[in-house]
Amino acid sequence: MSQQDLMTKIVSLCKRRGFVFQSSEIYGGLKSSYDYGPLGVELKRNISAEWWRSMVTERENIVGLDASIVMHPRVWQTSGHVAGFSDPLVDCFNCKERFRADKAPKAEPGSEVTYKEGGKKKGAELKGTVTEKGYICPVCGSPHFSEERQFNGMFKTSLGPVDPLDKFLKDIEGKDLPYTELKTKMEEAIASSAVYLRPETAQAMFVQFANIQQSSSLKVPFGIAQQGKSFRNEIVVEHFIFRSCEFEQMEMEFFVEPGTQAKWLDYWKDARLNWYRSYANNPEKFVLRKHDDDELAHYADDCYDVEYEYPWGFDELEGVASRTDYDLKRHSEATGAKLSYFDPNKEDPETKKNGWRYTPYVIEPAAGLTRSLLAFLLDAYSEEKGVDKNGKEKTRVVLKLHHRLAPIKVAVLPLMKKDGHPEKAREIIAKIRKAGINASYDDTQAIGKRYAKHDEIGTPFCVTVDGQTMEDGSVTIRDRDTTEQTRLSEDKVIELLVQKLNT
Repeated sequence: MSQQDLMTKIVSLCKRRGFVFQSSEIYGGLKSSYDYGPLGVELKRNISAEWWRSMVTERENIVGLDASIVMHPRVWQTSGHVAGFSDPLVDCFNCKERFRADKAPKAEPGSEVTYKEGGKKKGAELKGTVTEKGYICPVCGSPHFSEERQFNGMFKTSLGPVDPLDKFLKDIEGKDLPYTELKTKMEEAIASSAVYLRPETAQAMFVQFANIQQSSSLKVPFGIAQQGKSFRNEIVVEHFIFRSCEFEQMEMEFFVEPGTQAKWLDYWKDARLNWYRSYANNPEKFVLRKHDDDELAHYADDCYDVEYEYPWGFDELEGVASRTDYDLKRHSEATGAKLSYFDPNKEDPETKKNGWRYTPYVIEPAAGLTRSLLAFLLDAYSEEKGVDKNGKEKTRVVLKLHHRLAPIKVAVLPLMKKDGHPEKAREIIAKIRKAGINASYDDTQAIGKRYAKHDEIGTPFCVTVDGQTMEDGSVTIRDRDTTEQTRLSEDKVIELLVQKLNT
């Protein structure tokens, strides 16, 4: 199976089985927007729960935050997002595709390239000369573009019941103003109530640093963790849910003593890589990549990416950055708030006296929840060749999701819709659900097709109620990965499930 085939099959599976749907599909859909169906939302919640357990619940020095999506606009001005969160945008004159110039493939300036007219496979072959910028269209290969213009990735909206454009329109009514003055007046009108949907969850953790540290009496090193939605007005959306305008993040800001950031970066990059590998069937596909110096963000002194080998190649899954003290200092300078930490037991390096007040450095593991979901689906997808009871070749599709990530943990299946089988199955599933285990009752189709369905959606175990159950209270429990079936008393089912789901 080729990598392209794998991606196609995952997209098909996601819709067919209720993991991911195109948003507003009956209206033609909305580009880059997706809805997570019954299985998708469970898988997403399980991934986020495992992240929270690993990052917060199991640690005494990391606490959580759930901050507002809309923050004071000065937060984003201070952080540099309003001024710097923009990219050079160009339009291809040949295929009309819009893309980021700085991400386009390069060719030797002055060289001649060939491309298809309109970007179509059957289009006439054309030739063009590469400009001094050196880039060509990533879609059709043409070297002919519009002029670059800056594109801001922030989603802007207005706060308040009054439309800011009403005042602008009244101010210019009946006036013949030049374009530049009109634009200035419009920008001023919009700015009066402008706010932004957050492009990252990180800034709230810096802004609330003092409140959280003081209210929780936390000592450095400590962390603040947050999960939630972020929004980026992406120029290019691609690879299904990998890059979209609305996405979910799992981020943690870990505040450390200056001078110890390299040690903590080493700790967190390894911890985060190992977290992904612990849930993977193919752990070697999760790797670390160190950023080159020219890749580093202006606020970082070092950074690693956890990458996964997606069908199109290795790509970023999570960044683990050493952000220095940039953010806390910027917000402190902008507001006058003391975003520092005082350690009474440490000697001040400058005064040599006991008691040191400093601005902590920050290590930031920032993961994409929706990217993680896609990576775990790709990692889990498997096709196994075999033969059916008649000796004919068949292919079994199975999602070998880790037990703790699987949307449904166990399916309870009555062999027949009579002889008390459904009633007994519902009695068993009620006990399983009461034990806090997500279970599904399924009495549709033949038993073999039900097994195949639950293999395909990643259900680790199937419990079958049959004639013998009605005689002696025993059931069969089938393992998804091995297809082996074990007979046991119905009273032992929950005990066995708890044991297997916690390994």
